[in-house]
Amino acid sequence: MNKLRSNCLNFRELLAQNIGVISPTMTAALIVPLMFGTTGNMGWLAYAVGTVMLLFVALSLNQFAKRTTMAGSMYNYASSGLGFTGGSLCGWCLVWAYLFIGIAGTTGFTIFAGKLLEAIHINAPPVLLFGVCLAICFILAYKDIKISTLITLGLEVFSCALILVLCLIVLGHFHFAPDAAQFSLKGVSAWTLGLGVVVAIFSGVGFESSTAFGEEAVNPLKTIPRSIIWSLLITGAFFMLVTYTEVLGTRGYKTTLDQLDAPLNVLAQMYNMNYLWPLLSAGAMFSFFALASSCMNAGSRVMFAMGRHDFFPNSTSAAHASHGTPHIALATMGSVMFSVATVSYFVLVHFGMAVLDEFNDAGTMGAAGFLGAYALVSLAAPFFLKKRGELKAKDIALCVAALLLLVIPTVGYVYPVPPPPVNAFPYVFGAYLFIGYVRIMAMQHQKPVRVEEIGVEIRKIAQPA
Repeated sequence: MNKLRSNCLNFRELLAQNIGVISPTMTAALIVPLMFGTTGNMGWLAYAVGTVMLLFVALSLNQFAKRTTMAGSMYNYASSGLGFTGGSLCGWCLVWAYLFIGIAGTTGFTIFAGKLLEAIHINAPPVLLFGVCLAICFILAYKDIKISTLITLGLEVFSCALILVLCLIVLGHFHFAPDAAQFSLKGVSAWTLGLGVVVAIFSGVGFESSTAFGEEAVNPLKTIPRSIIWSLLITGAFFMLVTYTEVLGTRGYKTTLDQLDAPLNVLAQMYNMNYLWPLLSAGAMFSFFALASSCMNAGSRVMFAMGRHDFFPNSTSAAHASHGTPHIALATMGSVMFSVATVSYFVLVHFGMAVLDEFNDAGTMGAAGFLGAYALVSLAAPFFLKKRGELKAKDIALCVAALLLLVIPTVGYVYPVPPPPVNAFPYVFGAYLFIGYVRIMAMQHQKPVRVEEIGVEIRKIAQPA
């Protein structure tokens, strides 16, 4: 069997999948301090600008999403515009992105699960917690994608609701009066704001993951585009509110916000809500679990689609006879996530680093994959529309705008040159892209007939219904 279960994901589940990968709790718990260290008081503005920038990418993506749908859709989107080579590189980037952002979710789960276990005097090895997180993710995804996404939604809603309650209490302490310092551009340069936008975009990546569920969605030509836009609007507004609140609430604390590794717990302590910290830690743990689960689900669908085209072993394109889930691709994603997380952990420990460092590094690595995929899909959109005879000047302008805006986080990824080991990440990702390109060239040389068949299939995608 190579067909996934159809018509099982409605708008709610697709929205949950996107928000699960974006993981707003991750930003509130661990990324806002980084934003403050970059932009100071203007973090909320950087998130506003970053959300608008990602909306341009989303509009390019929706040129495909409202016209055609398949499993692993971003891979197929890029293929329909740029052909086999461009599409394969896009899919290769997506597998990297979901792999490392999923590892970030796994390590984030481990951090907060460890905090909760320490509170009851239990010391669990991080590798054990990696295994627990990924094993449960696999079981849920293997059994039923609908259940998996609904659990993701429930966990993220629980976590975000707790954070919103905390924000309202903190803002109420200040009588909801506007914070003049956060509405003044004094001391903020365009360069500083630009670096903040880089952080904001990295917080928002994953908004497109529902496109990977084209064969499983209900009314996909409508629900998928809506889920993309709404996930960006909801999380963008959440990021702005949480950043504004954390900057305001921690002002005057003995440690500045950029030096805090648990800002939500600090806020709970500062405003006499110590009873909230176990719930906040549990909420963060659940949210990171949802992130790992969402990435495993999305990454497996991309691998499933590419397996159909023989880029990956054909076994990865198998769907379970009873559950209609890509069980081989899921097992592959889960195994690779666990292996990379475990090996990286022992390497980092050797250099005196911790799970938090692994979380940061995994997120940075994964962001590169998303940037590559977004650029390729944005570039593919006008070619796709031209093949359909629907290309207009505004579509070209949208493509150019999206690509120009993506230059900002791409430059920010490499300049200013970050400290080791992050300075080596672009070269690692470059080597990964080279391996993918070699695979593409090998297929074109060894299986020219199969590549031509794939090209015919791809051209059918671009044709109007």
